[in-house]
Amino acid sequence: MDTVTTDKIIAKKEGAIGWLLYNNPDRHNAISLDMAAAGTAVIKQYAEDDEVRVIALRGVGGKAFVSGADISEFEKRRANADLAKEYAAVSSGMFRGVRGVEKPTVAVIEGICMGGGLGLSCACDLRICTDDSVFAIPAGRLGIGYGQDMTQWVIDAVGPANAKEILLTARRYTPEEAYHMGLVHKVAPRDGFDDFAAEYLGRIADNAPLSLKAAKLTINDIANGLGDADNAALDALVAACANSDDYKEGRTAFMEKRRPAFKGK
Repeated sequence: MDTVTTDKIIAKKEGAIGWLLYNNPDRHNAISLDMAAAGTAVIKQYAEDDEVRVIALRGVGGKAFVSGADISEFEKRRANADLAKEYAAVSSGMFRGVRGVEKPTVAVIEGICMGGGLGLSCACDLRICTDDSVFAIPAGRLGIGYGQDMTQWVIDAVGPANAKEILLTARRYTPEEAYHMGLVHKVAPRDGFDDFAAEYLGRIADNAPLSLKAAKLTINDIANGLGDADNAALDALVAACANSDDYKEGRTAFMEKRRPAFKGK
């Protein structure tokens, strides 16, 4: 295990899983500007690390995934439109990094997942949670306008109708409600959640990296409105899979009834 700690952001590799841990439990893992900058660097690091096949985001302490931005900084660093724009330029780097990285991303949620934390989870490809988690975007109760990027990610996760209810009512949702609207993919009991998360992430990491990349980018492009200009790039991803050593390994392992050993090449 290789662990690197930068104050309230922890980067930890466990095999093929790259963990990005938010370590601010006293504030329910609210993200400060410094944490956002460090998180951006971690995502970039994992994007360039061939050993990492899936990136998992999680809050430290067990009580919260991420509760949103650290409001204690707002008076000094986000007090008006100009300061808010400067703040967003830094903080959005991490969110967009999570959304744009070519490797699969999974939000591993325990407890509170609110505001920017919910937006961050929606930037991930997949979301799993404990059965005592709680979800909300209370922007309407704070006088905050939600940006286009995170609003789009929420829409991608739950559709326009549910996104409107989440933002317009600002109410809290149970894990069951979140599951039925597509906000989370799996709900598991708190007891044994670590084992469940490890198995879920391991299942993704065991798959062929080039296939995962092709699937993620193709789905994203189709969901965003596929145009002719993108067809060649997506076809190239599929061709790269067909020409890869992993494709040969997958065929051989299937015929030999054994577990494939993918190399990402």
